[in-house]
Amino acid sequence: MTTLAEFMILSSAGNRPSMLEKHLYDSWKSRMELYMQNKEHGRMILESIEHGPLIWLTIEENSVTRTNKYEELSTTKKNQVDCDLKATNIILQGLPSDTYSLVNHHIVAKDLWERIQLLLQGTSLTKHERECKLYNVFDKFAHIKGESLHQYYLRFTQLINDMNIYKMKLEQFQVNTKFLNSLPPEWSKFVTNVKLVRDLHTTNFDQLHAYLEQQCK
Repeated sequence: MTTLAEFMILSSAGNRPSMLEKHLYDSWKSRMELYMQNKEHGRMILESIEHGPLIWLTIEENSVTRTNKYEELSTTKKNQVDCDLKATNIILQGLPSDTYSLVNHHIVAKDLWERIQLLLQGTSLTKHERECKLYNVFDKFAHIKGESLHQYYLRFTQLINDMNIYKMKLEQFQVNTKFLNSLPPEWSKFVTNVKLVRDLHTTNFDQLHAYLEQQCK
């Protein structure tokens, strides 16, 4: 089964970060951290939200004290400044409009990250409520009209990984059956072929996706 880190790589760095669902804050936080980590200079981006931005030093010039200019910084410090900005932008892109409007005045990623956490304290569901919500999403999961097989696969992967974060147990056969049976009718021929050649008790849905991708070429 695909791990959460592998999913973030599959999603590619060009995709938008995950959108925050208030009652699934822990899941969103984990996905955002992995999304940032998978970016260029990902460690620096994470450091921006953990430790704060670069502290700009001052220099004295013609008896006047001024802050360093960007072009005067070392390459490492320039990268950190860029990563500070990227961290803020990534977080803001992952917020729904109502949360965005409450925090978008924060320009420092660390302050923004901590503010979101503070806003969502007390909104987290109990473990039982989280499980019920995710099981309900799993039961209702279906292909969206116009969605490619790969997009469908990525959405399904995200759902399964959310369930894994909360240590929810699903049988391999149950996951594979849901993945195949939720595809649209026009895929029925390929789905039937997969069921004939793959053991749904031992195969994972990543392999099913790869097989389907080959069949439709």
